[in-house]
Parts: sequence; C-alpha cells; structure tokens
Amino acid sequence: MIFANPHYLYLLLLLIPLIVWYILRMRKKQASLQISAIQAFDTPKATTWKVYIRHLPFVLRMMAVALIIIILARPQSTNSWENRSAEGIDIMLAIDISGSMLAEDLKPNRLEAAKNVAAAFINGRPNDNIGLVVFSGESFTQCPLTTDHAILLNLFKDIHMGMIEDGTAIGVGLANAVSRIKDSQAKSRVIILLTDGSNNRGEIAPVTAAEIARTFGVRVYTIGIGTRGEAPYPFSTPFGIKYQNVPVDIDEPALQQIASITGGQYFRATNNASLKSIYEEIDQMEKTKISVQQYSKKQEEYKPLALLVFALLLFELLLRNTLLRNIP
Repeated sequence: MIFANPHYLYLLLLLIPLIVWYILRMRKKQASLQISAIQAFDTPKATTWKVYIRHLPFVLRMMAVALIIIILARPQSTNSWENRSAEGIDIMLAIDISGSMLAEDLKPNRLEAAKNVAAAFINGRPNDNIGLVVFSGESFTQCPLTTDHAILLNLFKDIHMGMIEDGTAIGVGLANAVSRIKDSQAKSRVIILLTDGSNNRGEIAPVTAAEIARTFGVRVYTIGIGTRGEAPYPFSTPFGIKYQNVPVDIDEPALQQIASITGGQYFRATNNASLKSIYEEIDQMEKTKISVQQYSKKQEEYKPLALLVFALLLFELLLRNTLLRNIP
C-alpha cells in the first residue's frame, strides 16, 4: 500500500486536540451536589451497560475522521514496481541473410545455425539491451535495442533469406547497426557482425562504416561463418533439390580490419561448435550498469474506506438517537 498524497497523513495529529477537548468537556459535565450525610448512598447500585458505551459515539466519530484523512492521502495498491540497476551492455547484432547463408556446412544451414546460437546468447544475457539488424543487398532494423527479449526472439525467428534484395552489403549493414546504437548512454556499446561473404553491394565501404563506429566509441566483433574450401549448397532443379559444392569466399582481411579499427576482435566459425564458442567468448566481455524500470498499474483503494466511513457515521447516528439518546 502506498499513498499518492502522503503529506495529508499529518492531519491525523489533529485527533490529539480533539480527544483532549472531549475529555475536558466530559469533566465539566459532571454535576456537583452538597449533602449532609451519605448513609443513604451506602447501598451499591448496579452499573448499567449504557455507562460503559457512553463514549462509543465519540470513538466512532474519531475513527471516521481518521479514515477520511487517509482517503485524502489517496491509498493505492501496486504490483511492486521498482527502479533498479543491473549489470549489462548494449549490443546490436548485425546478421547476413544473403542467399549464400543457406549453405549447409553448418547444420541445418549457416543462417539457422547463426539464429540458434544467437538466440541462446540472448537468453544468457537478460540484463542487456540487445537489438537486431539484418542485411544482404541492403539493410534494415528488425528490432531496436530492447530489454524485452521475448519480443526480440520472436522477431529473430522471422528472419529468413529473401526478405530483402540479395547481395552482401557489409558496410551498409554495419552503418545501420551503428546508427541504432550510437545514441546509447551505456559505457560499453558493441556490435556483433556475422557474414559469410565479401562486400559486393551498397554505397558504404566496410572500412568507412568501421571508422564511423570508432567515432562513436562502438566496438565491433566480426564473425566469418563458413568452412574452409568448399561447402554444400542446395539448388532447386526440376527434379528437386540438388547439392553442389561451392567455394567459400569470406573477405577475412576486411573483417579483421573492421575489428582492428574499432578495438574489437575477428573470429572464424567453421562449424556449429566453433560458432557457439565464439559467442561464449564474447559473453565474457565487460559489463556496465544500466537502469531497468519495471512498471505495474496502480489502483485506487479509497472505496472500501469510504464505505467504512459511511457505516461508522450511520452507526454513531443510530446510537445517539436510540440507545444513548440524551433527554434534557
């Protein structure tokens, strides 16, 4: 229970002078009578129950006044909202969804393997602000930075090859991720860029995007995904899916340069296990404090108190006009 106007509770102090006034008033009402002897009063008289409850109307009225003051303070109930600090960093994931990500040197293919490992990484960092950018021939933001990882994971499941024009625009994808994280107030801002190819589309060169990231203090970890040599790739034919080995072409020098410029690190994932270990290594990065706010709906709780005030005043009125009625 909380109060929207707690300063009104100081009015409860007014009950003290009211009680003192009542006590003094009752003393003045005691009549005095001078007599020559008290023998006639030696026989004790039975005290009636009305004597014991004669102060009850005043007690009821004081209780009603106290409840009215509490109502003015606006009592409210809430589901434990809080502001707290948690350890975390801001991370943007930039993932290549070009056609070559369907190669099956990782199982079931590169794209699905990247999604599965990244989802496990997200689940392991509940306090981080994490967002998602996808790119191929162009780039767009699938999810901005958020601590609501349930929404992020749902959007993560929806990414697939063919969402946008095919190609590999690494520079555009990185620049888009930088634009989404550059205004973050976190001390540690990180982009994890995953691709399996070489930059062949877009108007922004990867090195230029890396320079932009460095300007904003964003560290970029790059991951080249794909086996060495050739990888099986599914091709649609009139007779169904046929597999053909295609060369794996990852521009490792460019990815290494991006990581070097921004103070990050380059990794090579040749299978599912190595990709998982890369994310585990990144998971050991430094953390910084972020503010997490949890909200819940407040509800006014004055109605039961108002009904109780009405009942108390009604009971007092009945007592004063029936059982405790004063006859002049």
